[in-house]
Amino acid sequence: MSWRIRAIRGATTVTENSIDAIREAVHELLNELETRNHLEMEEIVSVTFSVTKDLDAIFPAAIARERPHWSQVPLLDVQQMHVKGSLPRCIRFLIHFNTSNPTVEIHHPYLRHAKDLRPDWTFAEVAFISK
Repeated sequence: MSWRIRAIRGATTVTENSIDAIREAVHELLNELETRNHLEMEEIVSVTFSVTKDLDAIFPAAIARERPHWSQVPLLDVQQMHVKGSLPRCIRFLIHFNTSNPTVEIHHPYLRHAKDLRPDWTFAEVAFISK
């Protein structure tokens, strides 16, 4: 059996810079991740969350640690590089995980206004679902 490291990207937006809004968005994003991908928590190598400079009410990693089985996952929060005109109030993640199935299908969840960041993946998802 050959193991390989794979990655999952995802993003969402929040309505305001508040603990409640960020908590809701992070849980929604991680629910989508867990529902659509066949991840074993012990196979996750690490998760990096990035947030735009307008979000500083709480760390997304602190919210992830509230979830069952996430307390032992290495988590890191960083501030996303600011680019003028970029999507505001955005939370992104990059997850690296080990898998014995190098062709495992991956769903990259882009929710709310973050869908505009990767319309190509949104279109591919719609095409996949309609099959």
